[in-house]
Amino acid sequence: MTTGPTSGGRRSRTGTPPGDAPRRTSPAPHGRRPREKAAGGESLVGSEWTVEVGPIAHGGHCVARHEGQVLFVRHALPGETVVARVTEGRVGDRFVRADAVSVLSASPERVTPPCPYAAPGLCGGCDFQHVSLPYQRQLKASVVREQFSRLAGLDVDPAVRAVPGDTDGLRWRTRVEFAVDQDGRAGLRAHRSRAIIPVDDCLIATHGVIDSGVLDTEWTGVESVDVVDAAHPEEPVLVPVPGPEGSDGSGGLVGELVTDGDWSGEYVVAARGFWQVHPGAASTFLSRVTALLGAEPGDRVLDLYAGSGLFTVRLGELVAPGGFVLGVEGDARAVDNGTRNTEHLDNVEWRANRVDREVRSLVDQQITADLVVLDPPRTGAGKDVMALVAALGPRRVVYVACDPAALARDVRAASEHGYRLASLEAWDAFPMTHHVESIAVLEPASE
Repeated sequence: MTTGPTSGGRRSRTGTPPGDAPRRTSPAPHGRRPREKAAGGESLVGSEWTVEVGPIAHGGHCVARHEGQVLFVRHALPGETVVARVTEGRVGDRFVRADAVSVLSASPERVTPPCPYAAPGLCGGCDFQHVSLPYQRQLKASVVREQFSRLAGLDVDPAVRAVPGDTDGLRWRTRVEFAVDQDGRAGLRAHRSRAIIPVDDCLIATHGVIDSGVLDTEWTGVESVDVVDAAHPEEPVLVPVPGPEGSDGSGGLVGELVTDGDWSGEYVVAARGFWQVHPGAASTFLSRVTALLGAEPGDRVLDLYAGSGLFTVRLGELVAPGGFVLGVEGDARAVDNGTRNTEHLDNVEWRANRVDREVRSLVDQQITADLVVLDPPRTGAGKDVMALVAALGPRRVVYVACDPAALARDVRAASEHGYRLASLEAWDAFPMTHHVESIAVLEPASE
């Protein structure tokens, strides 16, 4: 495959706090500051209403109504009757946000949250600690179904599968960003807030993260601390982040180990660069992507949003001899690491470029690809990229997504250019949170 010129870049992928999906790009650390309206109706914050809770919605909350007002309620479950206290919203808003502060009629799937900080007004990282683990996965599956029905016009019914490597949904997060308060104490942010909640443990973080001492250390002059519990080095890496102008954001390099059946590979990645945070996720997704893609010797493969080469390395070996893999990634530092990870393969090429620009260059040169892998940011690839991918004429596209809404929109966009959804599976790479990983296979509709 001959490729076009390089230029530009894409947002760096960094580690994120517990509960926020780590994939592709990072949200503000552990929640966002609630938006303030310059004008509007009377504030409803603090109002308490007794409501019957409706279905789960995308985002970790359930939908309820009170006298015509729509509420997005956290810490609730479908079918419950709760007292909901408004946390954001004004009279006349299309919806308000609320917490279930009292449960009058509980769901049989409700459990006591294992973490004392998983409660209204406290840590915003986990959405579902009050939910039995099997039912968490049922809720996530219902969200995937609803998003595909509403946004793609498709009926899907994927069971959300467990990713091996956690302990009953806990102790799985290998990368955590802790915020630091004015006293130099590391903690976690409240939901949709900059407020920092002091904690003495985080139950979804690995033991290595907590045993690093991050919560027992006084951090002076920094706004956050990233803790990275990678395969190498043996001790977790702590990266103080003094501020946007005080750090290059990388935190140095760490090593990760990945398997695909009998195959194993070692990867070098930036400590604060993108990598799957669940210890079983990278291997699980690599195995699924290679199985679903069906790469063969001689195939020309395009790996888009390739990061540091999780898929690129394995694909380079699978298509040899005679095949070729092009990895495209907007983060130049990730491309440097990807180049290092694939230096033993002479059939792999890298481009540090925005995906849309690079693929457009390929299309303009009338270059085609046999197979395409997409692993985009949470916002998805977008309709322009999906149109360009279709123009390459691949026999199969495997799309890895951390947001079912973005995936559904992109599947719909692909259908407008002759590609159909051939299969869809979902994985619980973020237990106790609302996030769900999906892997979709797209094929030409004519086939």
